[in-house]
Amino acid sequence: MWPGVPVVVLLISLLHPSRCSQGGKVNFREKEKEVLDDILGEKKYDARIRPSGENGTDGPATVRVNLFVRSIATISDIKMEYSVQLTFREQWLDERLRFNDFGGKLKYLTLTEASRVWMPDLFFSNEKEGHFHNIIMPNVYIRIFPHGSVLYSIRISLTLSCPMNLKLYPLDRQTCSLRMASYGWTTDDLVFQWKEGDPVQVVKNLHLPRFTLEKYLTDYCNSKTNTGEYSCLKVDLLFKREFSYYLIQIYIPCCMLVIVSWVSFWLDQSAVPARVSLGVTTLLTMATQTSGINASLPPVSYTKAIDVWTGVCLTFVFGALLEFALVNYASRSDMHRENMKKKYREMEHSSSVDPATELLEPDGATNFQMNPLVRHRDDKVTMDKVRQCEIHMQLPKKNCCRSWLSKFPTRSKRIDVISRITFPLVFALFNLVYWSTYLFREEAENE
Repeated sequence: MWPGVPVVVLLISLLHPSRCSQGGKVNFREKEKEVLDDILGEKKYDARIRPSGENGTDGPATVRVNLFVRSIATISDIKMEYSVQLTFREQWLDERLRFNDFGGKLKYLTLTEASRVWMPDLFFSNEKEGHFHNIIMPNVYIRIFPHGSVLYSIRISLTLSCPMNLKLYPLDRQTCSLRMASYGWTTDDLVFQWKEGDPVQVVKNLHLPRFTLEKYLTDYCNSKTNTGEYSCLKVDLLFKREFSYYLIQIYIPCCMLVIVSWVSFWLDQSAVPARVSLGVTTLLTMATQTSGINASLPPVSYTKAIDVWTGVCLTFVFGALLEFALVNYASRSDMHRENMKKKYREMEHSSSVDPATELLEPDGATNFQMNPLVRHRDDKVTMDKVRQCEIHMQLPKKNCCRSWLSKFPTRSKRIDVISRITFPLVFALFNLVYWSTYLFREEAENE
């Protein structure tokens, strides 16, 4: 025998070694099986029957719900859905599961089979796809507390529908909901409530590629059907779209294409291949950019903010190409007019020669020394010019625009010069109206 060790303690340690620890304290873990067999016995507990209401009444069972959002994988605009991984928890009171905690030694009992106890028939009403996590073991547990409270926790991944309003895209904010409701129990038998305090928790440093989670709101969404009223909970996740991505990928390239199309206004009118190539290239590039943007969005029936932007930019590029067609037509018209004036001057010059002089020169030569004596018409033209100068001095002076345009003799050149100023001014005015309109509408919708 060991000296100093009581005989009774030694006998207990030999007969029941699991009941003693190094410090001589009794281990109550083995009591769990006895307690579970006792409270979940076939004759004492039936998982098909719902628990009673509060204070043991026949009222509806109350289930309190809380969520922990672990991650949000994707938010798809074209499918109008989003994927989320969360830890889902339900807690309710079932007085049939009360047990002796042996003076606080058994804090709770743990189960991994949900079929052993009664479970609320909750489902996600806007779910498209979903699955449980079973690596390495199923991520689920049920805790039964001494006073009969049951805690059910499970990790699940869901793909949920999220109807979006894309009128302000990409300056929009979207609200995606997570709806949970009872499938078969009406509000007379089962009521869902949000857990008091902090019902929804979100992991810190949640990163989304094109969105930012601004806030989340909890609410109730009870629904009435022909079979009764069903309890429903919902949480609204408010996402703000990150505009910097679209500014770099869409808005700035479109502005650059529009500005490049204006280069043709500074090229010479005779550089037909260069101006045509520039106009067609920018037009095709802008059309490709527009089709690429629409390919990543659903075919909605209304006009989006990005549609207005790309449509106007495409119109400016197309207008620059049409401007060259107008310049080319005006250039040919100017050339035709110059040729006509040249021919008219030649005809005037030939008609101003005196026929009598031509008779004196049988060989066809013109006697220019006799012209001053017989050209009475030139004297008349000189007087007319003098009178026009006097009238011109009496007329008011031309304005600055006309005097500036008068520096360019041909109409084709004037069209190019006017386009150099008109196109940038109109595009700047469009930018002012566009940004002020959509930014104001965005702030109004947030309020």
